[in-house]
Amino acid sequence: MDAIQESDERFRIMADTAPVMIWMSGPDKLCIYFNKGWLEFTGRPMAQELGNGWAEGVHPDDFQRCLEVYVAAFDARQEFKMEYRLRRFDGEYRWILDHGTPRYLSAGDFVGYIGSCIDITDRKLSEEGLRQKEAALRASRNELQALARKLLSAQEEERRALARELHDDLSQRLAAVSIDMGMLEAGPPPLPEPILKKIARIKEHLVQLSIEVHDLSRRLHPSIIEDLGLVDAIQSECDRFSAQEKISVEFSMEQVPEAIPNNVALGLYRILQEALRNIAKHAGTKEARVILSGKGDTLFLAIQDSGSGFDPAGAKKRWGIGLQSVKERVQLLQGKFFIDSKPGEGTALEVRVPIAGTGNLSG
Repeated sequence: MDAIQESDERFRIMADTAPVMIWMSGPDKLCIYFNKGWLEFTGRPMAQELGNGWAEGVHPDDFQRCLEVYVAAFDARQEFKMEYRLRRFDGEYRWILDHGTPRYLSAGDFVGYIGSCIDITDRKLSEEGLRQKEAALRASRNELQALARKLLSAQEEERRALARELHDDLSQRLAAVSIDMGMLEAGPPPLPEPILKKIARIKEHLVQLSIEVHDLSRRLHPSIIEDLGLVDAIQSECDRFSAQEKISVEFSMEQVPEAIPNNVALGLYRILQEALRNIAKHAGTKEARVILSGKGDTLFLAIQDSGSGFDPAGAKKRWGIGLQSVKERVQLLQGKFFIDSKPGEGTALEVRVPIAGTGNLSG
């Protein structure tokens, strides 16, 4: 046995014991060898696989693509990888990862290709299962967002109804009682001084109660958004918050478009309310700043304070349900929000939403 035959025999022994399927082709693109692993996989004899016989086992849907990749790589003398389905001995098509490499003699002459194949069906099935799970998760996420949108919309509708009842019914009743007390105070005969003082105190309480009812009605349903727009609504809320919490809030705006969809305006207004409540509860500061600006088709709302700050990694502990509410409203508007904070260095919340908005919340 000469050296060439001996080398060829060693190669075939090695190839037949390899844990992969191996094939070889000549310079004419026709296959000239398949190892034992390939033949056992296909269940066909060597004679049927040689030349282009092996292609009979390729799935019809993959054949053309498989041929194009092979011919293009062969003509360019380039390494290639491709995936295709190959019929196994039991008739089942299995996904194969085929890796081909050009072969050269020591003198540099091109003599064809050698390739190795592995069965990747289990991996493909896992990938498909993962894709299906991801699709199911996306569907569930969409359903949850739709539910959140409905819940927030129902909440806003309930707030509107309650605010209307407070304004139109309870406020009117308080006004009527106040008028009756005034008539009682002024009517004959003259009432004793102690009774007049009590009536005066009751009238003061009625005025204060009327103010609080009006304020509650406005917070439940900010009709100022519809009447005067988002800018005036934010200014009014900042002024109310400053007076109530004794925290100075500086409000500024820049390039805010005149036309802002109501759902966008209402969403940003609610986010502002939540952020200001959080400042009053946690920041331990006497100053805050609110900035509303527009750029292109995006609205920016920033709420900043110079208070105690915190570690954003623990934001859920600090914000609780409030942060979840902010996230839901931002997501419904297809926007983004960012929290920048460090212990002792204050907190900045920035919200970015498209001006067009996507939610269908009404105000």
